[in-house]
Amino acid sequence: EASPVLAMFPIECLSADEQWRRFADGLSSDITVDLARYADLPVVAFHTMKALGSRPADFAADGKALGAAYILSGQLRAVGQRVRLTMELADAGTGVSLWSERFDRPVEDIFALQDSLTESVINVLAGCFGTIATVGRNAIRRKPPASLRAYDCYLLGVEQHNTFSRSGNREAIRLFSRALELDPTLVRAWTELAYAYSIEAGNGFGDDLNASIAKWRWAAENALRLDPSDSTAHNCFGDLMGCLGDLEAAERAHRRAFECGSNHADTLALLAGSKALVAGDPAEAIPLIERAMRLNPLAPPWYFGMQGRVLFTAGKYREAIAALRRSTPDSPHVLIFLMLAHAREGEGAEAAAIAGRLRTEFPGFSVDGFIAGYPVTNPDAVRAIRDAAKLVAIR
Repeated sequence: EASPVLAMFPIECLSADEQWRRFADGLSSDITVDLARYADLPVVAFHTMKALGSRPADFAADGKALGAAYILSGQLRAVGQRVRLTMELADAGTGVSLWSERFDRPVEDIFALQDSLTESVINVLAGCFGTIATVGRNAIRRKPPASLRAYDCYLLGVEQHNTFSRSGNREAIRLFSRALELDPTLVRAWTELAYAYSIEAGNGFGDDLNASIAKWRWAAENALRLDPSDSTAHNCFGDLMGCLGDLEAAERAHRRAFECGSNHADTLALLAGSKALVAGDPAEAIPLIERAMRLNPLAPPWYFGMQGRVLFTAGKYREAIAALRRSTPDSPHVLIFLMLAHAREGEGAEAAAIAGRLRTEFPGFSVDGFIAGYPVTNPDAVRAIRDAAKLVAIR
């Protein structure tokens, strides 16, 4: 039931200067170490890969010897005051290129440069919505259902969860639960299951709010028991504490999430939404979501949902509308902020149309229910939502 393994070959330095050769080695080591911090991405140790050179001689043979499903390689070139890093992800069995990207950076502070390149690579590749997970999901769709492993179910569950729709969330819960039947130690499945139950609670997708909250807590606590350093699990637990009215515990959990995932784009995006709506200083939310977007230029749609609610809370209604239009179209959380932002911009017809859609598609949905279930506990956010709701006919 193990997750697919990644083998990263040392980055090849195409510049003659010894300084850049050392830089390439250090960058290779940093990327390997940071990728290995993702619980669902086993990575072959750097000292093992260093002995093999900078490129695989035989993809199939090297992949088999290393037990790897994917091979990551790269080239570094320094010209004048700029550095260019080219990275490529390949199928270890066939050598077929699955992804490639070029990163250009100015040479200023060498350590800041190394950190910037490392962050850019890992946030594009890793995490629930990264390139490796996307490649895995595409392959899984070709498998018959009976052959799906725990990790396969987890990846497909993430895709369903990312729709933020009632049916998608229900299917995500089923898939995460199946993954955990097959492998009860799969931490990321516990974390994503906790988020799915939080969506069920916050959107009114379930029949019993208290049962949804209890399952949310059960899944989040299991994730943290298995991996106390899981930043997204800490953030999810912080939101739960906000829902239960313990704002001090919520802030502690959110701080711990940042400590564990300060370079993890998904964590920063989630934390931005939590800062804006749940607990903490809403002013800190904008730089968090901006950093998440910089770290992950392939941001999934839910990032824009987080950005939209952050911008709405900050009073940037036109920018909020632009962000929300790029998010998941079937989520009541997206629709309510889109409705409220249009109302604040004096666009009554647009706001009324969205209000009608909320009444039709989510008959149990209300502003008060959203505030209670999300939960929105940050006083500034509660006030902003209630004031805007007065401008449009919505319960």
